[in-house]
Amino acid sequence: MKRQIQVVGKTEAEVMEKAQAILRVPANKIFINTLGEIAEGLNCEALIDVNLALEGRRYIENILKVMGIKYQIETRTVGGEKEIHYLVESSENSLLIGHDGRCLEALQTLVRNLISNYSPERLIVTLDIGSYKSHKDSRLEILATKTAKEVARTKIPAKLAPMNSYERHVIHEKLADWRDVYTESEGEGDQRAVVIKPRLNERLRPFFFYFL
Repeated sequence: MKRQIQVVGKTEAEVMEKAQAILRVPANKIFINTLGEIAEGLNCEALIDVNLALEGRRYIENILKVMGIKYQIETRTVGGEKEIHYLVESSENSLLIGHDGRCLEALQTLVRNLISNYSPERLIVTLDIGSYKSHKDSRLEILATKTAKEVARTKIPAKLAPMNSYERHVIHEKLADWRDVYTESEGEGDQRAVVIKPRLNERLRPFFFYFL
């Protein structure tokens, strides 16, 4: 991923300082090319050219090394580097995942923030540890399917337990193409939850609303 900006400073040190402030990356990742001198000082081009997937991987590795944890990391990219997915297997999966996946989510946020500093584009970055997310996704999809079938049968909406945004996304995606039900998120903050609702038969809709 390449990213460049133009910076003006009285000295190369000042140019580098300004470039770091704007790009928010370490100085050793920034290359300064002086284009010429102008009245305000040096007119320079600041460039970063990094492998985003590799930077994220190194960041995860550094965290695990500091913690003294043995690990293996699998990196998968989609669409060049539009999507970057990391799968970690370690000697301390439970510790890294944390209660209800909270440590895992925090680590994923750190990696996302790091990579976003290098790229102005919106990228999809995920981190899974010990296949925790893939197993959880399967459980959520089973829950969604089971509940949707019940809602379609009874025509009574069902509200699931509060979930984070990622978990709600899994439910919404699983039921997006269902003809008998649809989903909505309701509530605020930690209490936001998915509600699965029946779709009314179009031919019966006017009759139904007449008696409301």
